Amino acid sequence: MNQVTTGRISVKVWSDYVCPYCMLAEGPLHEATHDLDVDVQWMPYELRPHPKPTLRPEDPYLPTVWERSVYPMARRMGVDITLPTVSPQPYTRLAFEGYQYAAEHGRAAEYTPRMLRAFFQENQDIGRLEVLTGIAAELGLDADDYARALTEGTYRKAHEEALRTAEAYTISVVPTIIVNERYRIEGVPDAARLRKAVLEEQAASPAAPGNACGIDGC
Repeated sequence: MNQVTTGRISVKVWSDYVCPYCMLAEGPLHEATHDLDVDVQWMPYELRPHPKPTLRPEDPYLPTVWERSVYPMARRMGVDITLPTVSPQPYTRLAFEGYQYAAEHGRAAEYTPRMLRAFFQENQDIGRLEVLTGIAAELGLDADDYARALTEGTYRKAHEEALRTAEAYTISVVPTIIVNERYRIEGVPDAARLRKAVLEEQAASPAAPGNACGIDGC
């Protein structure tokens, strides 16, 4: 996992790639922090780890949740998002192992938002190695090396350690955002509330050179 730079405010964001609220959280997160000196870390959390069955879009549950909650929220926020037709929904463990690869190769910040767009805007099956490899290549990662790492389980232990971190933080829903180990926000954040939390932490922290001034799971 990325290391927090001394003097910067830590914003940890737990997410799963099959959680629509995690994609909806990206906008408020950017709005709240884009001009501030923060270290935003996307943290892995599997809502339905194997062998727990994943959800099917043709069953009543997902369409009901989307019609009652996801679509209205997305319309208010101006986010293009659609219930994927991939059935059953993919397990995300392999994609998260890929996240560990991306983090080691300097693409952690881009990887999670791209994976969310692939699933919720492009209807891609992000449980398939060839789909993940194509996305990795788009991000400038070595596609062959990435595929080899996932095939051989090179980052399995790193992902398992990330899941233990989620357990240590008692994460049970996504998105969950924790600012500097003190402020905890569950669900899609309100940008003003999140910014206020970061600004309060900046005010309470020793000044660092170059610091900027100003910051329902499914």
